Amino acid sequence: MTMTATPPQAAARPAPFTHGYRFELVKLLSQWRIRLLLLACWIAPALFVAAVSLQTSLPSDTVFGRWMNSTGWAGSLVVLDFSCTWALPLLTALVAGDVFAVEDRLGTWRHLLVAVRSPQRIFAAKALASLTVILLLVVGLAASSIVGGLVAVGNEPLVGLDGHLLAPADAAGTVLLAWVSALAPTLAFAAVGLLGSIALGRSPMGLLMPALLALVLQLVQLLPLPVAVQLGLPSHAFLAWRGLFTGPAQTGPLLIGFVVSLAWAVLATALAYRIFLRRDFTDLTFDGSGRQILVAAVVPLAVLVALSVGVIAGATPATGSGIERAKLQDSLATVYGHLYRLQTRELHRPDVTEAQLQATASCDKGGSRVLDEGAGNDWRCVVSWHLPGATAVGNAIYQLDVTADGRYVADGDGPKEVNGYFQVRTPAGDAPNPLWQFDGNVDLLASTPKE
Repeated sequence: MTMTATPPQAAARPAPFTHGYRFELVKLLSQWRIRLLLLACWIAPALFVAAVSLQTSLPSDTVFGRWMNSTGWAGSLVVLDFSCTWALPLLTALVAGDVFAVEDRLGTWRHLLVAVRSPQRIFAAKALASLTVILLLVVGLAASSIVGGLVAVGNEPLVGLDGHLLAPADAAGTVLLAWVSALAPTLAFAAVGLLGSIALGRSPMGLLMPALLALVLQLVQLLPLPVAVQLGLPSHAFLAWRGLFTGPAQTGPLLIGFVVSLAWAVLATALAYRIFLRRDFTDLTFDGSGRQILVAAVVPLAVLVALSVGVIAGATPATGSGIERAKLQDSLATVYGHLYRLQTRELHRPDVTEAQLQATASCDKGGSRVLDEGAGNDWRCVVSWHLPGATAVGNAIYQLDVTADGRYVADGDGPKEVNGYFQVRTPAGDAPNPLWQFDGNVDLLASTPKE
């Protein structure tokens, strides 16, 4: 009986990509750490939102936190704000930052290469599997926080960052779009995680790269940087979703953040792929090289930041900090006009329109010796408005705390019957006077209105 030998070409054929992807996905999901993260992301936000929404003390220092007991949609946005600041960079570090390094710690690279026979397919399978898990975590955060808010408070209108009311259907669509917009910077940090996991091998620094990058960028964005520099960093895309809750929507920073984040994701993934294909898998003690990280990762990403800043500065009207007196006055007057109407309805007074109110604002930063521009908690503004049939002009004083990303908190400073603290009866129960404290958002890219 004659035996037919298997051709060498058939014996060396790489394993199908789908098999490798399923294998890597099962490896990830079998880890107790990943299972715990999935459980936490799908359950913890709902419990947090439901518990906080039923309290009298709300996280008013967080954007939309002051509205958590008025509408179920506010709780999801509070979770989104926290996720963009801490949770998402940390999740990408724990998943993408470890998907390659785990093979170094276990010393299983040679076995994996023998089984798959294609470094390219190994890279693609691991990258796609980690991306799948990260998407499951983000979807869990969004779905859980929305369900928790709706169950605890209900499907009520949401007050936007310009004071106008979003109907429940509009609020639902905008909240979902805000979560979707956070995916682009999440991809950027996940790609950095892949890069660190490959370049640093068994070193724990590879696992921490996305989290450390997020921390450094947050500290950088606290500085009085030009608008172009702020928008040229991938971390700003985690904040740009706030512009969706103004009318009209502030889409400029959102689109720029989307493009910058995708550029980071593509470049970091390409660098990780290049380093992976050039690795010596026979070295079982590979801990990376500081020089390699500097030349192959840090320098290209720094060049990308410089190019992004240059393009943004040349293609947009962005100058200075983007926070100017005229823009702040225009935003404050708009928010005040919308919230005054809300207060009027809650106090059962005759309705007025924004056109009838003719609200205007006059702001000053730190006195006559300080330039009226930039972030700070020393802004003082006086809002003026008219009521139909009245000859007197109403005035209300506000102290503003403006952050470098354009968000501000207005704190009422009198007269007490207008913007002081008192309870107002609403359909959802008693709530603080809407004109007492409120949030606003300045479009850093908008043209300066004429004063």
